[in-house]
Amino acid sequence: MEIVLREVHDGDLPVFFRQMNDPVALRMAAFTPEDPADRARFDAHWERIRAASDITARTVLADGAVVGNAAVYGEPGEREVTYWIDRACWGRGIATTALRILLEQVPERPLYARAAADNAASRRVLEKCGFEETARARGFAQARGSEIEEVVLVLNA
Repeated sequence: MEIVLREVHDGDLPVFFRQMNDPVALRMAAFTPEDPADRARFDAHWERIRAASDITARTVLADGAVVGNAAVYGEPGEREVTYWIDRACWGRGIATTALRILLEQVPERPLYARAAADNAASRRVLEKCGFEETARARGFAQARGSEIEEVVLVLNA
């Protein structure tokens, strides 16, 4: 399977919106928008992302099909990675490959990442890409409607 990252196109947004409204994926991600079904808020969010010069946002393609997105955002010295892969594609190594490609495109370090402590799959992806756990915190997870434990990871090299 060929994994490619490219600029985000307008036609990708309906796919991202559908992916972000998968209830299983939302629960797994935990830290999500307050109302992921609010299309106007979603569109405004992506408009800001695409207009920001300090955000690197990419569409993830698997064999030419849009399967998710990956990005680096934040202030220098505190920049974070984020990614979202369609649940139908989980377990195939797509997230790991996409994140590795993104990390090659954004060489600055350190980079941070966060994941729900019980999201073992996402933590594995991050660890395979060189991220190491540095802290744990508690935060309100919109998708679960409660406070949960979160893992903070860092990539230094």
